[in-house]
Amino acid sequence: MNMPSPTGGHEKLLANLSPSLRALAVRGAMRSYRKNSVIINEGEVGESLFVLLEGRVKVYSNDADGREITYNTVEAGDYFAEMWLDGGPRSASVMTLEPSVCSIVSRTALREHLADEPEFALELVAQVIRRARAATETARNMALLDVYGRVIVTLESQQGPAQPDAPITLTQITHQNIASRVGASREMVSRLLKDLEKGGYIELGVKRITLLKKLPARW
Repeated sequence: MNMPSPTGGHEKLLANLSPSLRALAVRGAMRSYRKNSVIINEGEVGESLFVLLEGRVKVYSNDADGREITYNTVEAGDYFAEMWLDGGPRSASVMTLEPSVCSIVSRTALREHLADEPEFALELVAQVIRRARAATETARNMALLDVYGRVIVTLESQQGPAQPDAPITLTQITHQNIASRVGASREMVSRLLKDLEKGGYIELGVKRITLLKKLPARW
């Protein structure tokens, strides 16, 4: 089987991947995207899996009124858009949050990879299960928690709660990011965050939130 040869720049990016993901990525076509580029549109038919070599993307849905919910943020060294494997349409849209480089792996290339590397099939199944669990957790939080509760889960889900002697700084995070994840308005999220800052629980910065201590369960 002939596979495309990556350029020197792409070789450096491929070197940062795990061996199994690198073997998959070299089978794809390399493509660069600008910040805020929509890579995938919800509802369209797709037959490609994307390996993210550089950058960061968000997986989201929105409606005709512009309301948006973010399901997940994918970092370099991971892959996305595997849900087409069941033959259905894309279940969400994907947009770059910063300049990004992807390897686009076609259905044929993926099948060839699974034939050559059967253990990757187990990794793929595990990835789908992890994301299904995350989607279930998101749905549970939306149904059972109020907006404040969903904000707390979002802030503490990355690295856990902070302690007075061990603050946690979250970067590349904005009030709009949080609002999109919790299904609320940016204004409501901003009010909650400002109240938490006044209470000494967090410190707000530009695209940065520092958790100073464990956040209260109720507010």
